Formats: sequence, C-alpha cells, structure tokens
Amino acid sequence: MRVVKVSDITQNIKEMCIEANHFLSEDMDKVLLDAVEEEKSMLGRQILCQLQDNLKVAGEDKIPICQDTGMAVIFMEIGQDVHFEGGFLEDAVNEGVRQGYTEGYLRKSVVSDPIIRENTRDNTPAVIHYEMVPGDQVKITVAPKGFGSENMSRVYMLKPADGIEGVKDAILTAVKEAGPNACPPMVVGVGIGGTFEKCALMAKRALTRPVNRRSEIPYVQELEKEMFAKINQTGIGPGGLGGTTTVLAVNIDTYPTHIAGLPVAVNICCHVNRHVVRML
Repeated sequence: MRVVKVSDITQNIKEMCIEANHFLSEDMDKVLLDAVEEEKSMLGRQILCQLQDNLKVAGEDKIPICQDTGMAVIFMEIGQDVHFEGGFLEDAVNEGVRQGYTEGYLRKSVVSDPIIRENTRDNTPAVIHYEMVPGDQVKITVAPKGFGSENMSRVYMLKPADGIEGVKDAILTAVKEAGPNACPPMVVGVGIGGTFEKCALMAKRALTRPVNRRSEIPYVQELEKEMFAKINQTGIGPGGLGGTTTVLAVNIDTYPTHIAGLPVAVNICCHVNRHVVRML
C-alpha cells in the first residue's frame, strides 16, 4: 500500500490548471506548426500564423492562450494499491482547481446551478472522472474545456443497421454543423459503443490522446484516417474562413455495446485542445 497525501493532489492540480491554460501540450504545439506549412490557402495560412503569434504572446506575457479558460475536466486514474491521507480526495481536487483559477487569474466560468446561474467565482466544481487501475500510482489529466467547442458536440443513438457508414455520417454532420463555431482547426474526439453516457465519456477522453497516436484497432485506425481526410475536404478551414486545415486529428475510441444499439458521441475541441498529464 502506497500513501499519497491529498495536499499533493491539490498542489499538482493547481499547477496543471495554470499550465494547461498558458501552454500547449507538445503534441498540439507540433501539429499546429506543421499545419502552417501544409495549409494550401493563403488566408488559412495567415490565420494559422496569427494563432502562432497568439501562442507566443501568451507564453511570453504569461496570459491565457484563450479568454475562455474552460470548465475543468479532471481524469483520475488511481492505482488500487494507493491510499489517500489528509482529507477527502474530491475536496482536494476542487481545491486545486480553485487555487489554480484564482491564483492564476484565470476566468471563472462556472455557475452553481444551470438555471439560476450564479457564478461560483472560483471555477469550481470541476467535472471529475475516476478510474481504478492496477498498481500504486495516480495519473492525473487536467483538460479545461471551453464551451465554444463543447456546445458543438453531439450524441447520436444510431441503429445497428446504420453500421460504419452511419458512424461516418454522424461525425461529418457534427463537424459541418459546428463550422466556425468550434474555433477550427479542431480536434475531434469520437466514442463509439457502450451506452448513452459511456460513448460521450469516451469521446471526451479521446481528446486527451496525443494527436500523433492512432488507434491500435485496424478498422478504427482506418476510420480515423478517412474522417481526417474527409473533414479537411469540407473547406471550413482555419477560423472557419476556408482552407485545407479544418481538423488536426480525429481520435476514436470504441467499447462493447448492446445488440440493439450503436451509440456515437462526437466531442469537438478547438485548436488549443488543452490537456496536461502528470503521474504521482
């Protein structure tokens, strides 16, 4: 049994919230730089260069890379041989978010009730997903999600007879309906299978997979490649103003499902696709 102090969880999540909102992950940084070279449209290339300028200023002046610093989404993979001491884990996670957003001077965008809509003033509570895994380590992924892109996400409860062509149509429909609203070039996370809520969770989690890592399942890998090509053929382009770079990656995860269903979720993220990962 390995003991982990919840104060360490708080400190790391505080730092991760600030880091995620100021700097791109290495995989996103590289793919955006590559996009500048590969974009065929002059206007599209100009917009991508402006995005690079924005990232440079954010890093140098220590200001957020986007004014919408998102709702904090936290994935916790907890080794079954870990024991937490010093308080309640969920309180520690939310305290880390509170400190990160207040001390980091990040925009507070969370309201305490979806109808009454009074701002909590510290961006808590976070959305937290827990998973028990073998071992004695804790893997934390902090993924702040802005709602310009979140609002463009969709869940489709397809019929099994719709098959893979129905899945392709669902993905393309979601992206086309999003258009410029998701701040392209975007990253598209897709969850196929499971249940209504499981496919949505897979789609969100897929956004945190490195954009240069493809699925290990052959047909899913081919589907990722095909959707990547077809989305970039839509002409939406950087900023939604036309071009050949509409999507930077399509990450698809699957899960077993019921004989009567084919759930598909499409979770779209903007060009920053913020996420930071740490092992404790």
